[in-house]
Amino acid sequence: MNSKYKIIDADTHVFEPLNMWGEYLESEYKSFAPSPDMKIGGEDIYGRVSQQAASRWAQQILQVYPEAKTEGFTNQLHLSTMKQMGADISFIYPTVGLFILAMDTMKPTVAGAFTRAYNNWLYQFCNYAPERLKGVGLVNLHAPEEMVAELHRIARLGYLAVCLRPNPTKGRTLSDSAYEPFWFACEELGIAVAIHEGTHSRLPTTGADRFDSRFAQRACSHPMEQMMALLSLIEGGVLERHPNLRVGFLESGCSWLLYWLWRLDEEYESHYWEVKDNVKMLPSDYFRRQCYVGFELGEPYLEQVIEAIGSDRLLFGSDYPHVHWGRQQEKGKEKPGHLDIKQSLVEQLPQETVSKILWNNPARFYGID
Repeated sequence: MNSKYKIIDADTHVFEPLNMWGEYLESEYKSFAPSPDMKIGGEDIYGRVSQQAASRWAQQILQVYPEAKTEGFTNQLHLSTMKQMGADISFIYPTVGLFILAMDTMKPTVAGAFTRAYNNWLYQFCNYAPERLKGVGLVNLHAPEEMVAELHRIARLGYLAVCLRPNPTKGRTLSDSAYEPFWFACEELGIAVAIHEGTHSRLPTTGADRFDSRFAQRACSHPMEQMMALLSLIEGGVLERHPNLRVGFLESGCSWLLYWLWRLDEEYESHYWEVKDNVKMLPSDYFRRQCYVGFELGEPYLEQVIEAIGSDRLLFGSDYPHVHWGRQQEKGKEKPGHLDIKQSLVEQLPQETVSKILWNNPARFYGID
């Protein structure tokens, strides 16, 4: 561990072993376990992704983590990488699970089975080192009536946060009235809500209606869907009704926030009369009160974001093991090593700010004492 800074890595991932679904799905749903070609009931899990793009991404990851070729991305490998990066605690998000529950055509009961299977498996995965590996649970947006019960169940297992996609599910945005009991329960239990997007889902996604390349879809989906999610939570009154709810927007950088908060404030000044029942103060004030945003190392406008919203709302996530080293390797550069989180930040920001970003902020967001 680093002697000067304690580090919470607020956004990492796990690659779920394909065979775990068949093991953890309840008996009546085992036939829905994904096939080796990533289909469920003959239907593709991923949407609008070329075989070339999928293969290149997998190749890039295994070039950085060759040990995963034989053993997979185990909890031991996760801990080993944390040690190399200097991270003390790692919050773990899904990979395949994030896409399975993004199949908009999936029956709500089947989506519920996948939700429970994932949460049960991740609990066992993290139980290898529960003080350092912290799972972020899933809830079933396909069946709002199931969400509160599952939230209470995983809270009893020790989960501190849940992950939601920003996209509409079954035609419902995040502020749909059907989700109101869920927001109330998150606030009551102190469970953090992390909004996390992923390209090539089978849900309505900004950019996917007009672009085919991964380059274009990824450029659009992550920041633009986060913008829509924040707008939905504000315009629909979720943040107004639940002032103690903690919401984080991850893996999209933070620079989009500068423009978006300015734009929302401008529109509110002109049209407050239209939304005054749900929005009783400036949109930017809601964000400063109860929201957090992840950033990426080397992001050019980090200082300006801090100037605009303060340093108390920033989270760092390494995105392990979802690396994107292709550009450096194709240009013949030496493969980068694991991130030196501390060094990358102390060269850019004051020590007090670095301490906030690496520990204080994520500890407050996730509810760690």
